[in-house]
Amino acid sequence: MTLLQEVFTWWNGQTMGTRFYTWRNGRFMGSDDLGNRYYEARNGRKIGGYTRRWVIYNGLAEASMVPPDWHGWLHHTVDVPPTEETYLPKEWQKPHRPNMTGTSQAYRPQGSLHNGANRQPATGDYEAWRPE
Repeated sequence: MTLLQEVFTWWNGQTMGTRFYTWRNGRFMGSDDLGNRYYEARNGRKIGGYTRRWVIYNGLAEASMVPPDWHGWLHHTVDVPPTEETYLPKEWQKPHRPNMTGTSQAYRPQGSLHNGANRQPATGDYEAWRPE
């Protein structure tokens, strides 16, 4: 990341303020396969009764880029970061996918305005209400 991006944009990883705060107060807890880095307050500072935890994104700051194991740690669902335990996803869990809303890969069901707006005709099982 260039210095100008770090100074003027908050959505590209981290800003100078976040870099300084992390350097001064953060304890590195680990990183995920996407390159995101996770931190916890070095001094045990608590917010709302919980130790402060945060993520520095690798690239665009998009919350859906946090995998489920790290999401649980960030939100205090589990106490141990995934680097200190062997996290095995359940058989029913699907692989992580980022949120594609607003992109060309977004889900567009049949009948969507972005998908030609060709809906199936009504089946006749609905009768509109009319005031008497």
